Amino acid sequence: MLEIRCRAILFDMDGTLVDSTAIVERAWASWAARHNLSLPDILAFSHGRPTLSTLEQFRPGHDHTSDLEELARFEETETGGILAVPGAAEILDVMQKQNHPWALVTSAWRKLAETRVLAAGLPLPTVIVPIDEIQNGKPDPEGFLHAASQLGVAPQDCVVFEDTRPGIDAGLRAGMQVIALLTTCPPAQLNHSPMIRDFRDVRIQPEGDFLNIQLARGPDNIDS
Repeated sequence: MLEIRCRAILFDMDGTLVDSTAIVERAWASWAARHNLSLPDILAFSHGRPTLSTLEQFRPGHDHTSDLEELARFEETETGGILAVPGAAEILDVMQKQNHPWALVTSAWRKLAETRVLAAGLPLPTVIVPIDEIQNGKPDPEGFLHAASQLGVAPQDCVVFEDTRPGIDAGLRAGMQVIALLTTCPPAQLNHSPMIRDFRDVRIQPEGDFLNIQLARGPDNIDS
């Protein structure tokens, strides 16, 4: 068992706490078809990044206003099939009951983040840092640093849970410890240690002002 100590936990949303893969992929499939673009290429790039970054990557120099509005309408109204990632509800229940600081740092805008978290049956944290309230999205560390500042916890005392390489890079650049989840990308794409399947491989033990995060080791758990 691997143990990591921290004072606060910062969670990504899509693919980390919330399984919204089907909705996200349907949204991008529609956009890809409309502009005759490769959906696999879009999905490989888009995970963990702000929507605008993906639009600019595949259609540079265009006005993305209408596409942003259409994607937003679709994602904000499609909630069927949204689920909590296995073990997420139990982990957040520990955080809530023990009153330890935690935050959500997401590439979604605030309305979408709140909609999806609630649709998954999960609690909303006091601190949410969405893409529409910062200047630079992942892999820039701004969101994580902003969350740590709001929680009043030093970056080195924070642990980040992420499911994509841009999110991992953002956490590392913020000077935080990062735990990767194999819920969205294969191990080679994440290229990070430790890695876990999902929150079923996690136990959190409060120790005063600290949290002791225990990561299971076993045949079904990849951590290197």
